Amino acid sequence: MTSSTLPDLDQRPLAGASAWIITAGMAGMEVQVKGVADALGLNYEMKRVAPKGIWRLMAPWGPVPPPDRFGRPGSQFVPPWPQVAISLGRIGALYMRELRRRAGPATFTLAMQDAKAGLSLADVIWVPEHDKLRGPNVFTTLTSPHSFTADRIAELRRQMPAAIAALPGPRVAVIVGGKNAVYDWNEADCVRFGEALKSIGALGVSFLITPSRRTPPALLAAVDEATRAFPRILWDMTGPNPYGDFLAHADVFVVTADSVNMTGEACVTGRPVLVFTPSGGSAKFRRYHALLQERGATRPLPDRLEALPSWSYEPLHSAEVIAREVERRWLAHRQRQQQGGL
Repeated sequence: MTSSTLPDLDQRPLAGASAWIITAGMAGMEVQVKGVADALGLNYEMKRVAPKGIWRLMAPWGPVPPPDRFGRPGSQFVPPWPQVAISLGRIGALYMRELRRRAGPATFTLAMQDAKAGLSLADVIWVPEHDKLRGPNVFTTLTSPHSFTADRIAELRRQMPAAIAALPGPRVAVIVGGKNAVYDWNEADCVRFGEALKSIGALGVSFLITPSRRTPPALLAAVDEATRAFPRILWDMTGPNPYGDFLAHADVFVVTADSVNMTGEACVTGRPVLVFTPSGGSAKFRRYHALLQERGATRPLPDRLEALPSWSYEPLHSAEVIAREVERRWLAHRQRQQQGGL
């Protein structure tokens, strides 16, 4: 099912509950689980895991590696068991299965993403809408969760940094990803992206540009060359990250299609998001971008932009939607437990 309605709750029922967040420690993963945990108000501990060799290959179905000493003194996984546990991905699922076996129904469990571990992995499973996993304990949202809540964006908008205020409007944020398992970013892609940015610059805008760790040098060079003649901030990945301020203060966004997270984060603004698609891609990515276009949040970036867009839409705040759905299901879970004890 797709979660579309929120429970009418006077207060957050899981606020302050003890929780474990189990991930392989990658930044993109932790952004998602922390966003949900913060929206729930959990008192959480990070449990970062890194099984190696055969143990990693067997995830999510193999046993927890013996060196982790799960449940034994010296391990990070020892009682008292948490009230809530959240895992993400195949590696996290390996440890979630063992926690469920030991803690039983006293620990309410949320698995995020399709870990290929079946519906019995957790009490509740969240997947993005473009994934195909479905079941009675599965729910979806269009975008992935993150930490840019409505309150955080509003707070950032209350004070514009001087460097951004000094740039003439309208301001266009350019959020640049890079190569991954399905997108190639060949030389022609870099040239085409650069030409599209030049056409935007010619409309009288300034640029707020941020690359990512995946951005290849050739792509960054193309972006640099294309925007050099226009007012801009191009973050060199040193010093404080201005990404949050870029989200809050840009009037229009240009995002590369290779990142689900970056595209979804731009869609918390309610402001136009133009998506540039490099060579490659996959059916899963195409489903995601098609859904965002259907929602009215994004449109493809043309090779040459003739006028700056001005459409709007309801901002997409998935972390809060996920949190409210988890609360609703936790209340139903607790009620079943109480009835079973009668």
